[in-house]
Amino acid sequence: YRERLPAFFFKFQFRNVEYSSGRNKTFLCYIIEIQSKESKILRGYLEDEHAAAHAEDAFFNNILPTCESGLRYSVTWYVSSSPCVACADRITKALQKNKNLHLSILVGRLFMWEEPEIQAALKKMKAAGCKMRIMKPQDFEYVWKNFVEQEEGEEGKAFEPWEDIQENFQFYEEKLAELLQ
Repeated sequence: YRERLPAFFFKFQFRNVEYSSGRNKTFLCYIIEIQSKESKILRGYLEDEHAAAHAEDAFFNNILPTCESGLRYSVTWYVSSSPCVACADRITKALQKNKNLHLSILVGRLFMWEEPEIQAALKKMKAAGCKMRIMKPQDFEYVWKNFVEQEEGEEGKAFEPWEDIQENFQFYEEKLAELLQ
């Protein structure tokens, strides 16, 4: 697991465009806060592993295969797009099984949101306690600062929002609100 994702991937994959042709991989940046007597924080990122598993699946397979009962897990994902039906089901099951797992997902864009199966799957995730929202420009900036490789000599290079970042955020935010009603 690499600590940070290359800037090129971030700029291409996370871009909250309305039609995401060519953007068929999911990138998932995660922060896990495990709370017990002392808290610890884990962070990293995943991408779809050569079609073997989607990033969401890989998270539950490799990063957090089990939740210990005495601990409380607060997990935040920044994901390039919202999950497919299978991954949404996996998320729902994980939340139903582990009452001590709290998951918030921030997505760059919605994946196939017009499909009824997707809408139903996202509603189930919400019912299981998953909080999902669309990434705002500030969230993209947070990912840029915390998860993206900064090239040598560009120390602290500022995040440059793309032209339609705010409009696209509003577009998807409205769609998500309609879907989850």
